[in-house]
Amino acid sequence: MIAGEASGDIIAAGLIRELKALYPDATFEGIGGSQMISEGFNSIEDMNKLSVMGLVEVLKHLPSLLSVKRKIIQYFVENPPDVFIGVDAPDFNLPIETRLKKSGVKTVHYISPSVWAWREGRIHKIAKATNLVLGIFPFESKHYEKHGYPYRFVGHSMADEIPLTPDKKHAREKLNIGDDQLVLGLLPGSRAREIESLLEVFLKSAELFLNRQEKKNFLVVIPAVNQQRQEQIESILLANNVSFEVKINQQVARDTMIASDVVLLASGTASLECMLCKRPMVVAYKLSFVTHKMMEKLYMPDYFALPNILANELLVPEFIQEQVNPENLSKHLHEQLNVNSDYVLSRFSSIHKLLRQDASKQASLAIKHLLEHNESVIN
Repeated sequence: MIAGEASGDIIAAGLIRELKALYPDATFEGIGGSQMISEGFNSIEDMNKLSVMGLVEVLKHLPSLLSVKRKIIQYFVENPPDVFIGVDAPDFNLPIETRLKKSGVKTVHYISPSVWAWREGRIHKIAKATNLVLGIFPFESKHYEKHGYPYRFVGHSMADEIPLTPDKKHAREKLNIGDDQLVLGLLPGSRAREIESLLEVFLKSAELFLNRQEKKNFLVVIPAVNQQRQEQIESILLANNVSFEVKINQQVARDTMIASDVVLLASGTASLECMLCKRPMVVAYKLSFVTHKMMEKLYMPDYFALPNILANELLVPEFIQEQVNPENLSKHLHEQLNVNSDYVLSRFSSIHKLLRQDASKQASLAIKHLLEHNESVIN
């Protein structure tokens, strides 16, 4: 198995648990993070080496990525597994899957590449690389069925884990936050580049937002995915000389979301998680200039925040590039905190139920079918 970042690490860990229930003597190895390792996974490389995003950003790290890729391919060709499972990270995993499939190893890609968003023609390369694709969103299936490629919608493991009605009081107790505090969650991302790009403007947005609030007993909470990211966050806080109270924690970001009254976050899996936590949010993202110009031509959906894509309507404010400025973000944070959100919450709940399919179990059963039968699974 290979997972390329924190969100994939969590999903893969859940899959490992279910596969161990089906195959108690199975061993798991490849590249993974702390969640997978806690399930007995043997990671032969540091997962953080793969946590690179953006077309231009990947080029800067290409020599290191290629070196890891060569090492992994050689290792698994010489020690062929019963099945190879690439979790997300398609640009890294699909070439490995292609090579291993050619050598006779059954391959699975868990979390379909976003062929619905850009480069739809990739679907033919995906089929060449894999025996089975496991998808987390229901609208993906039509793209695979159109070509007759093996695909199964299994739902999203986060939708299984997060209660339909999260417990805000309990989350605050875990983080030692008072019931009477106004809490703003800031989630600038799990990657160094994201934090570097977004945290400063998030802090300035927080300052403007908090200045507009009548309630002065407030707190800003920032989750850090690991010690390196916490040190980076602390350095940026020091450089910006913030005037409000900030609590940094290395607990799961979900606790921060649930404990918050409103959340400002980077686009990506975090926006889906925040939706499942039923919290009002503002979503922002900044790409490099070249990456943004390329995506302007390639990107197909009307929205980029996952709650909006899943709802096919603008449920949450989303901003990109020059739109990501303190005045814009603080204004919409204020609106999200004070708007009547009954409709939005009902849409959040309906999407939550749609994604709640017991994903890890469904994925493990699909992999079991692949291992024990010659044909792949098509759903």
